[in-house]
Amino acid sequence: MKITARRAGGSLYIYLSGELDEYNAAAVRREADRLLDENVAAERAVFDLSEVRFMDSAAIGFLIGRYKKLKRYSTPMFVQGTNAAADKVLSVSGIYSLIPKI
Repeated sequence: MKITARRAGGSLYIYLSGELDEYNAAAVRREADRLLDENVAAERAVFDLSEVRFMDSAAIGFLIGRYKKLKRYSTPMFVQGTNAAADKVLSVSGIYSLIPKI
C-alpha cells in the first residue's frame, strides 16, 4: 500500500494505492495520521481510493478511525474515486452516512 498527499487550496488530498487490508492497515493508519497531524489547518480531508485494488473490513475501520480523528479537529472528511467493489463495501457498511462520497 502506498500513501501520498497533496494540499490544494484548503483541502488535503490523501491518495491510497494498492490493497487496504488487515495486513497493512496499521502502517497506513500511522502514515495517514502523520499527514493529518501535519495538516491540521486543512479545511477538509479527501481520501482518494481510485487506486485501491482491494479492501476488506480493516479499510472500514481505517476510514472510521480517520473520521474520528478529523472530527476532533473539526475537519470534514470525504472519499472519492471508489471503484465498484469498494463502493459496494462502503455502501453496505453505511459509512457514507458519516463520510460522504464526492
